[in-house]
Amino acid sequence: MPAQHPVPSYLQADNLGPWGNYLQQVDRVIPYLGHLARWAETLKRPKRALIVDVPIQLDNGTVAHFEGYRVQHNTSRGPGKGGVRFHQDVTLSEVMALSAWMSIKNAAVNVPYGGAKGGIRVDPKKLSLGELERMTRRYTSEIGIIIGPTKDIPAPDVNTNEQIMAWMMDTYSMNEGATATGVVTGKPVDLGGSLGRRDATGRGVFTVGVEAARHLGMDVSTARIAVQGFGNVGGVAARLFTETGAKVVAVQDHGGTVYRDSGLDVTALLAHVAKAGTVAGFTQADVLPNAAFWEVDCDILIPAALEQQITVDNAGRIKAKLIIEGANGPTTPAADDILQERGILVLPDVIANAGGVTVSYFEWVQDFSSFFWGEDEINARLVRIMKEAFAAVWQVSQDHKVTLRTATFIVACKRILHARELRGLYP
Repeated sequence: MPAQHPVPSYLQADNLGPWGNYLQQVDRVIPYLGHLARWAETLKRPKRALIVDVPIQLDNGTVAHFEGYRVQHNTSRGPGKGGVRFHQDVTLSEVMALSAWMSIKNAAVNVPYGGAKGGIRVDPKKLSLGELERMTRRYTSEIGIIIGPTKDIPAPDVNTNEQIMAWMMDTYSMNEGATATGVVTGKPVDLGGSLGRRDATGRGVFTVGVEAARHLGMDVSTARIAVQGFGNVGGVAARLFTETGAKVVAVQDHGGTVYRDSGLDVTALLAHVAKAGTVAGFTQADVLPNAAFWEVDCDILIPAALEQQITVDNAGRIKAKLIIEGANGPTTPAADDILQERGILVLPDVIANAGGVTVSYFEWVQDFSSFFWGEDEINARLVRIMKEAFAAVWQVSQDHKVTLRTATFIVACKRILHARELRGLYP
């Protein structure tokens, strides 16, 4: 790691994990920040990191302890905003990086939030519904000292959903003694959630993907698409692309990889995944070895699963002309360089998947005003914001001859550090 990165004592200097990837991305943008570069160290340190113990009584009467986190990377532009993930491999480094990417993402689309993220080290599939509820409520109580509608607003992420958000909202509200719908977003509509929120991230991926394809001279209606991850992001994006005439030829998730050269029946595959929980076992397709997914003949690749999926090991084999990052951090910095050398355009996560937080912002605004919008209005506002954000990033990339990722960081970091400069240091 370069000498300018003082490594916090709670991370391993020789294995910084996802946080190390984020630091490299920040380094690439510093030469473009002008006088704001004096504040750049702000970006390399999370404002606040909370580690909590989450004890619950299991159904068999024993007590289990889980490790929970909530990190607020930056709040110069507004309250923290970011998801909560339940996954057995969650680490502090990962949550720190995800919170930092949220800072960049929120600033890139210009919503008035800072970046935050949370998680619990747990495989939720091994818990009963009752155990999952008890764990969620205890975690919410433990992080309750730093979250709130004007402090930090959690949302769904990997392995969390509307029900988890409902429990979090209820727990926080009970502790506060008053219903606080605005403490989380991604809630059920009946509890102050927003129409359009469930599809928002996938719709954003589709919206900016179409814009990027247009700049490349690519006809989306005849494009061949490969998607990794087939949940709220990958599944929705796949559906929207096929509605334009595009063919989804390969889909990979945790259960395996399915392929059909003439195009998969996305509607049938979505129905299968809703029942089976995975694409594995889908009879209207061929099975591919997982490693072969990266070599599929396609025009657009959408990694919409977990981080660090496109690496030096597979970046050289990808055939797509356009990669749209639906997941957070799916491409390592070294792989980014390989893709750039090969002339493959990468539409980075920090702009491509910002549709979710944009509609989360709409939900938060609606909760504060207790006045709710129709779905058509929400989708129209989302598309407008995403297109405007993409246009600004594309222009910066052309002006400075840099990748879209670096361009997005330039736009976002300037906004964050300008806010930091205006506010000054207190005391």
